[in-house]
Amino acid sequence: MGAPFDFTYIFSYFPKLLSTLGITLLIVAGSLLVGIILGFLIALPRLYRIPVVNTLARVYVSFFRGTPILIQLFLFYYGLPEILKLVHIDISRAPVLVFVILTYGLHTGAFMSETIRASVTAVDRGQVEAAYAMGMKGHQAFTRIVLPQALAIAVPVFSNLVIALLKDTSLAFTLGVMEMTGKADTLGSLTQHFVEAYISLALIYLAVSFTLEKLLLTLERRLLRHEQPDPAGQRRFRIQRKRSYRRMVASIGSGKGGADL
Repeated sequence: MGAPFDFTYIFSYFPKLLSTLGITLLIVAGSLLVGIILGFLIALPRLYRIPVVNTLARVYVSFFRGTPILIQLFLFYYGLPEILKLVHIDISRAPVLVFVILTYGLHTGAFMSETIRASVTAVDRGQVEAAYAMGMKGHQAFTRIVLPQALAIAVPVFSNLVIALLKDTSLAFTLGVMEMTGKADTLGSLTQHFVEAYISLALIYLAVSFTLEKLLLTLERRLLRHEQPDPAGQRRFRIQRKRSYRRMVASIGSGKGGADL
């Protein structure tokens, strides 16, 4: 049993928890960077159905989508150094933050690759064929026709992925990383005011998630600012975009999970 509930502790914990917000955002930013790069590399062989590589990409996506992130953290933190010792590579002294960002990056890359693949395939193929008929080459059709529409379609899913990643970073404290959740757990242990610590933590996560959501919504609106200026055209575009978005989500799968072999 903890100490009696004291409302004042909620406010006193804010500065202490915010001091570790930088670590949490560093994990999110580093994981997104790794995930976006891997996402593109994994999505390409799946888009072009390259033999062997396509199969390996599907196995990669299935593993990271089909297993819990906590298990992945333990596998990479405890298992990867032991495997590399077999080839005389010692990474046991590497900072734990490196393993955390690597694991979250690989995890994010699996979902990012599906987002990229699905958003590209959601664009109407007839527009690409029309671009070819006008004399555009493959890279021109992709950068001028497919990419802008794919980005607009992908932003809502990307927003969900970023917010989910922010919340998933709360598991990093299981490896000893002193991010916000680890700090809240430590404060609760020291003062026995666990409920107040986790209420403060929840409010901070809520504020950061809300801010990220608004920033990404602004990005989505900027990507769509040149689309169909007339009201009838806007309505048609929204209907088409909604259909593309549904096809995209259907091809990715529901939620954060599910194997894809």
